[in-house]
Amino acid sequence: MASDQPVPSRATTPRPTPQPAPRPLSEAAFRDLYHRLRSRARDGRAGRRGALDRLTPERVVAAAAEVRSGRTVSLAAPVETRSAPDDPEPATHRMTAPAPGETAAPGLAFARDRFAMNVHGDVDSHLDALCHVIFDGELYGGVPSSTVTPDGAEALTLDLVRDGIVGRGVLLDVPRLRGVRWLEPGDQVTAGDLAAAETAQRTTVGPGDLLFVRVGHRLRRRTLGPWDVTRARAGLHPTAMDFLAERGVSVLGSDGNSDAAPSAVPEVGFPVHALAVNAMGLHLLDWLDFEDLVPVCEQQGRWHFLCVIAPLRLPAATGSPVNPIAVL
Repeated sequence: MASDQPVPSRATTPRPTPQPAPRPLSEAAFRDLYHRLRSRARDGRAGRRGALDRLTPERVVAAAAEVRSGRTVSLAAPVETRSAPDDPEPATHRMTAPAPGETAAPGLAFARDRFAMNVHGDVDSHLDALCHVIFDGELYGGVPSSTVTPDGAEALTLDLVRDGIVGRGVLLDVPRLRGVRWLEPGDQVTAGDLAAAETAQRTTVGPGDLLFVRVGHRLRRRTLGPWDVTRARAGLHPTAMDFLAERGVSVLGSDGNSDAAPSAVPEVGFPVHALAVNAMGLHLLDWLDFEDLVPVCEQQGRWHFLCVIAPLRLPAATGSPVNPIAVL
């Protein structure tokens, strides 16, 4: 299947020397990393809003002041309604009105429809609330997992971001850095990759930023077709979370779901989710789409932008479909 999406330019990006693949982590090493990042988050005195506490009003104002062209770009993929290898339970959309023949009748009529989604699926763009990840019987900040009930979550829910998330977004394009169109399933992004992309793109990631990491998942899917991402997908190596902790990032998003498969930690299926959400208090944005944003960033010569994220008002929910908007 051919792609109608622009291919990221690499004319000004030298191909780096190939680096050895990051090694798997033992469960003991992962737990050491988990407790270190969790302790660091506590030392930063993050409250129930987690890392969003770093996203101060002053930083929002500063991000808004950097808007130059007023160009807006969606970072969400179109919602999928057809079954695929990576989407066995697609969203459903059906018309509930008008009835057959009603549109031809004189007078007023309304078109109506109904929509349903598996929010935490492997295709549609969504936001993970802080109550989404349970590790060792606890949520972020030591909140008991018993607060998540069949009737909904009672703490750290989507209600924490009911007023939206607005801040300085930064896109780090790892395939661009490596001189390829996309990372292959199973490839893992290291802290070194993130730092090198930062340098190559002449940008910086700082406290309160919304960090977006492109692995090229959407371009590969459009070009080669969908595949079973539960078995193989590109993502971050768990040790890359040190980069985010050092920079003081407030939100992490990717065009994958941030976790690679197979997992770098055989005993933990989603180590980056555990570290980001449960240990560090980071809201995650999964399965975004950066293919429209990359050429705009290249054209404008900058990889940071104002970003506006508005999840649905679902007070007891663990996540929400979302359409982040970059404003450049």
